Amino acid sequence: MIDSIYGAVALGLLYALMALGVYITFRILDFPDLTVDGSFATGGGIAAIMISTGYHPALATLAAFGGGLLAGVCTGLLHTKGKVNGLLAGILMMIALHSINIRIMGRPNVSIVNMDTLISSIVKPVGLFILVMGIAVLIVKLLLDAFLHTDLGLALRATGDNERMIRSFGANTDGTKILGVSLSNGLVALSGALIAQQGGFADVTMGVGMIVIGLASVIIGEAIFGARTVFMATLAVVIGAIIYRIVIAIALRVELFEASDLKLVTALIVIVALVVPYVRRVMRQRSVAKKRSEELLATIAPGKGGKA
Repeated sequence: MIDSIYGAVALGLLYALMALGVYITFRILDFPDLTVDGSFATGGGIAAIMISTGYHPALATLAAFGGGLLAGVCTGLLHTKGKVNGLLAGILMMIALHSINIRIMGRPNVSIVNMDTLISSIVKPVGLFILVMGIAVLIVKLLLDAFLHTDLGLALRATGDNERMIRSFGANTDGTKILGVSLSNGLVALSGALIAQQGGFADVTMGVGMIVIGLASVIIGEAIFGARTVFMATLAVVIGAIIYRIVIAIALRVELFEASDLKLVTALIVIVALVVPYVRRVMRQRSVAKKRSEELLATIAPGKGGKA
């Protein structure tokens, strides 16, 4: 069990970068971007094919990030310049990326087993891997925090909060949307590249369901730690990704579930993460309403007694 948890933490750190990307579109821009399922595989495919043909793993990983940026730019242009609905733009790009990813890799999957990668030198022991990846994810998180506090980052956040208002101040909301979606998919592709290097292969279907995993990480993190500030929100997303992987690891050890039930367990976790906060909020509101009713009755009762 301990080994499973260590493995879940390590995997959670790799998926945390993808969750940060989903956070940008889902929470900051309020943009339902389904490009994630395609750009995750794009990152993995670019990294795997470049490493297998002799390129340095660092260059391959950087190229994967660039591929994700381009995928996000295409989605952003479809939505802003083509006036295509955001959800539909993401779906169209996700479908297109399936074929593009096969073109990139030349076949449905590419193996990089026993090849030098960014992760191969630190994968064992697990403690070292967790330490190094934890530092790397923390650096990316802090860089994202710093960006979101710049003028451009503030414009990005304002676009998600009130697009009409920020446009009235002269901000180019089309530009900020394209920037946000491209940065999001860049982080998603970066995560895909690292997952491919950790697993030893890239597959055209490796991105299926990534948007659900990303949403689960964001929702779980916010439900536990809240999102009062940008620093706390991004930290909650990172920890949420780790908690999600730990819950998955524990759930799959239960005899009721099999390995093939991974998607079902993921859906159940997201449902619980969505419903529990709502139930808690309703119960809190009812408790407050009941308390106020009792206080109101208490103030009215003496008044009636005095008149009698």
